[in-house]
Amino acid sequence: HFVSGLEFDLATSLEGQPLVRQQVMKGVREFLGNPNPVKPLVMSFHGSTGTGKTYVSSMLIRYLFQRGLQSPYVHHFSPIVHFPHAEQIQQYKESLKRWIQGNLTNCGRSAFLFDEMDKMHPGLIDVIIPFLGPSWVVYGTNYRKAIFIFISNAGGEQINNVTLALWRARKDREEISLQDLEPAISKAVFENPQSGFWKSGIINEHLIDFVVPFLPLKHHHVKQCVISELVQQGLEVRPSVVQEVADSIPYFPEEEKLFSSTGCKTVASRISFFF
Repeated sequence: HFVSGLEFDLATSLEGQPLVRQQVMKGVREFLGNPNPVKPLVMSFHGSTGTGKTYVSSMLIRYLFQRGLQSPYVHHFSPIVHFPHAEQIQQYKESLKRWIQGNLTNCGRSAFLFDEMDKMHPGLIDVIIPFLGPSWVVYGTNYRKAIFIFISNAGGEQINNVTLALWRARKDREEISLQDLEPAISKAVFENPQSGFWKSGIINEHLIDFVVPFLPLKHHHVKQCVISELVQQGLEVRPSVVQEVADSIPYFPEEEKLFSSTGCKTVASRISFFF
């Protein structure tokens, strides 16, 4: 069954994100195991650059839809591409609502990915509220098998700060719980006037089922990413190269240099320097 495939993939190829694995698997299991869900599955991914948000969402989509991100039932929105002009927000609202409605009429089991929620114009996302809640039929379509994923760097800094503070208090990142992070994420994401979720009904009506925090990556996680990338590119895995690539990435804070500032984001491009 594909759920165990997804679990295996998350366990083996997602570096250092125990909370993500736990939250995503819980969400997917409950949702797909239920022939009549009361509402669509709504997940919100938070964390700084290069920690695996896009990676996990595409992995999830790959398991759910035969053609993955190329599937006609998977819809990807990016505010910079699709909603660039603040003065056209009314138009965007209309078209976003129509678009989602139309696609759910075609196929109830559709997925909608919203990238860079932190750059979304506040207020725009609220037009999709009717599709996220538990009402039975909206605009004449049964849409409760849909999946919505919001991806955002917002909250990343707060997650990093909490992780760092806990590390200083001798609590390893493997021991960090959702409860440790939720208040910080809420503050950054939902109470920030610059955020796409600012004063959003999605938050007030508790329509997000799973908040998924991506923790900052340590040196050994980056090394794992380098190894995976070398293997993927069919290159020889030389320990000296792995070490050098991992060392070439900036780490924070200044003194301890614990966590990668860019996660695994620049790993692929840095490898080419060594070959």
